[in-house]
Amino acid sequence: MQTPAYDTDNIFAKILRGEMPCFKVYEDDTVLAFMDIMPRGEGHCLVIPKAACRNMLDASPETISHVHQAAQKVAHAALEVFRADGITIQQFNEDAGGQEVYHYHVHVIPRHEGKRMGPAGVMGDMEAIKANGEKLAGVLN
Repeated sequence: MQTPAYDTDNIFAKILRGEMPCFKVYEDDTVLAFMDIMPRGEGHCLVIPKAACRNMLDASPETISHVHQAAQKVAHAALEVFRADGITIQQFNEDAGGQEVYHYHVHVIPRHEGKRMGPAGVMGDMEAIKANGEKLAGVLN
């Protein structure tokens, strides 16, 4: 299967260019981490590369490494901040794999024993998301 071309107008590309807002929690030269506005749990955030790549299938090994190292850093902070019992890491590739935004990204979702993840695709409370992002950013920066 040939991976389709990268779409420079996807929402994450717009966030990287500053055309769309986000609740940033971490940034370095190669990645950006921000809160998911459709959280499946308290503290759900996304880690994306600054490099233009559709998903893991067309990302360079270096990009994959940077994204996952940053996801690990964010996961450790989320465990602490949200007093989580564990972390779910999700990454989807192409339609059949469940991908909805076509810019490589990793979900970092703090989890609590006995509590199920919320439904996908449901807009969260922006004030709560902002507050959670500020807590997480305070530990990461």
